[in-house]
Amino acid sequence: KVVVGDQDGVITCFGIKKGEAVPVFKTLPGKKIARLELGGALNTPQEKIFVATGSEVRGFTKRGKQFLSFETNLTESIKAMHISGADLFLCASYIYNHYCDCKDQHYYLSGDKINDVLCLPVDKVNCITPVLACQDRVLRVLQGSDLLYEVEVPGPPTVLTLHNGNGGDSGEEIVYGTSDGKLGVTQITGSKPMPKWEIGNEKKRGGILCIDSFDILGDGVKELLVGRDDGVLEIYNFESADDPVLRYDHALSESIASIQGGCVGKDGYNEILASTYSGWLTGLTTEPVHREDGSGAELKLSQEMQSKISSLRNELEHLQMKVLQEREKYQQSSQSSTAVSSVPAFSVNDKFTLNKDDASYSLILEVQTAIDNVLVQSDVPIDLLDVDKNSAVVSFSSCDSEPNSNFLLATYRCQANTTRLELKIRSIEGQYGTLQAYVTPRIQPKTCQVHQYQIKPLSLHQRTHSIDPDRPMNTLTLKGQFSFAEIHSWVVFCLPEVPEKTPAGESITFYFQNTFLGTQLESTYRKGEGCFKSDNISTISILKDVLSKEATKRKINLNISYDINEESVRHTLKLIHPKLEYQQLLAKKVHLIDALRELQVHEGNVDFLLPKYRSILEEADQLLEEYKRQPAHLERLYGMITDLFIDKFKFKGTNVKTKVPLLLEILDGCDQDGLIAFFEAA
Repeated sequence: KVVVGDQDGVITCFGIKKGEAVPVFKTLPGKKIARLELGGALNTPQEKIFVATGSEVRGFTKRGKQFLSFETNLTESIKAMHISGADLFLCASYIYNHYCDCKDQHYYLSGDKINDVLCLPVDKVNCITPVLACQDRVLRVLQGSDLLYEVEVPGPPTVLTLHNGNGGDSGEEIVYGTSDGKLGVTQITGSKPMPKWEIGNEKKRGGILCIDSFDILGDGVKELLVGRDDGVLEIYNFESADDPVLRYDHALSESIASIQGGCVGKDGYNEILASTYSGWLTGLTTEPVHREDGSGAELKLSQEMQSKISSLRNELEHLQMKVLQEREKYQQSSQSSTAVSSVPAFSVNDKFTLNKDDASYSLILEVQTAIDNVLVQSDVPIDLLDVDKNSAVVSFSSCDSEPNSNFLLATYRCQANTTRLELKIRSIEGQYGTLQAYVTPRIQPKTCQVHQYQIKPLSLHQRTHSIDPDRPMNTLTLKGQFSFAEIHSWVVFCLPEVPEKTPAGESITFYFQNTFLGTQLESTYRKGEGCFKSDNISTISILKDVLSKEATKRKINLNISYDINEESVRHTLKLIHPKLEYQQLLAKKVHLIDALRELQVHEGNVDFLLPKYRSILEEADQLLEEYKRQPAHLERLYGMITDLFIDKFKFKGTNVKTKVPLLLEILDGCDQDGLIAFFEAA
């Protein structure tokens, strides 16, 4: 049997007989179901159904009879739930609660948003050990109401599950999946974590939303089933204990909300069941599609398939008729004198995240019905980059940036049945504002939803666990009559990935890395004082400008002091130079391609060319593809070096804007020593 909870609050339980879904029970609609878990007494079949809706947990038997309604009185909706025997673990955005037999036991307030919760198996570990997956790239291991220790993971963890479904031999192994598509296993011992293995996201696939362990290949070892937000379903199997290998993958058209392995349709054949965002349930079976035991069985199967196809056709025709009738009914009612226009509600599943690999933002928009078009508007200069998976037709409108600061207006017209659209955007640090997406689905009457995304002053910075203490650092110190909450709100305004809630305690330190250049930033602040250190002067300059502007808005006097390390400029230039050299060489090669191709046409062969020119011709397609994928990359680097030059002298009180043309000439020459000499001589 399969049980599904949906966004309308309906729980549906069904089985499959002769390829047809046979309902067991269905509940009435209500609040959206955030989580659905199976539970029961320890070491017995887990046959009780528990769902979390709003701040309430409800329990149903496998026949659909409700036996539990537990109102937790949490101020926020439940985001994550785990059940182990009589123990119930619930998490809202920042709050963790543990109940035993619906009685409050423990409570913990997390420093960042909680995405998932898990408890190690009590029968193996002999104590209750909850693990929280938190947005700030850590797993928090608790003991009672206290933090036992933190486990650093390579990305923001979105999902946790027990390795092998039981925590492995020790019962302490957990699998985590991250929002940037990484997968790993860590052993949670009583005193410290022991990382087992980790798989990066080499293929640049989507973030991981769900994981299950199930022996789908029938080799006696449970495989890992993984569902991603770009619709890719993966099966990893283990050739040895710590060596997972990708065995199989399958692409669905929308994000996978849940994945399970089991036997549903036919005895003896295991299946993988995946539910996707708009409500589809898809099954992948191990049953062979073609039987090979003589023509009789083949014929029988084809008749079975034919009857299935004809019943699906009938169902489709019936649905089309129903849609036509409803459409006519709507047209008549909308034209009557008593007509009231109602805006159809639709939900948009959106995600705006910074990719570390290419320092760009991914904006993913997913709607439960087909998207007609998406209009993207920005009041800051940004570049739209090409996305391979994107089949929408994009058209740009000219916009006047002067009076109403409108820098980008682009329309994506989607092909029929597109429910998911992915855009890639690159911003410029120091230029901040709002990006707006106007989403119009193919529903009548035409309705549009606007979603806003903040592009922050230091938009290309990403949270990291630690920084290199040996780099030459510049320091910016602020002092004034401001509270801890006020300076925290300014840091939230400036930098991505900082929790909106003011941290507990009297002071806090965050570390960041610039994804484009690899420079770093350390920010430490408390009531009345803030200290920011970076090896990039431009980062310090942006912070100084933005923080003083925010303080002025609140009429707070700031005492700003800075300590500039001359050595840091040389260090930053050395970080930028290899990227600059590579991009200049790429641009030169791309400019030569047309001329070389003309030569090839005229001469018939290219044997007379130098090997370096021959290799340009051989790699022409890859070079053009790479150049097209990152437009304006070279201009970005020129802009960063120019900003660095201006900022260096701004702190000395000198305006060097007149020397910028000279600097650009030196940049064209691509000479690192000459560039450093120019910076030091000016």
